[in-house]
Amino acid sequence: MTAPVTTLARPPFWQRRVVAPLLAQLTQGVTPDKLSATLAVGTACSLFPFLGFTSLLNLGVGVALRMNQPVLQTLNQVLGPLQLVLVVAYLRLGEFLWRDPPMPFSFSGMIGTFGGKTVGEFLAIFGRAGAHAFTAWALTSPLLVAVLFCSLRPVLRRLASSPPARA
Repeated sequence: MTAPVTTLARPPFWQRRVVAPLLAQLTQGVTPDKLSATLAVGTACSLFPFLGFTSLLNLGVGVALRMNQPVLQTLNQVLGPLQLVLVVAYLRLGEFLWRDPPMPFSFSGMIGTFGGKTVGEFLAIFGRAGAHAFTAWALTSPLLVAVLFCSLRPVLRRLASSPPARA
């Protein structure tokens, strides 16, 4: 006589397709090294000089590199004000690198122009400024990631190895 074959019940669709992926996102990338990489890369992505694209950039990079999405998106929101300040800094650095004269720039002027023009007209006016800002960001981001990663990794390793504080 043979023993009855027991089969494991397959988890329901909701568990497999919603709950499990969400739990994986919450728990992946929580080692000190992975968390320091997430913070470093997330900072660079959050400072991307085009308004409205940082959430998608963080999402795409986070999925591709298997980084912790809640950390990336929280960091993105926290760094929003700094991103606004650095748009102008990236623009000016890009103008210097391209050897172009400074362009008069204001957010209100840019938003007003965007509202009253077609996308093609807007890009004709601000396309070069976007190229300047992108160039500066692309050249400074690897250095920023390296400095942040090398600074955060020993701190997070030390925090992970220290005993928990007693209440």
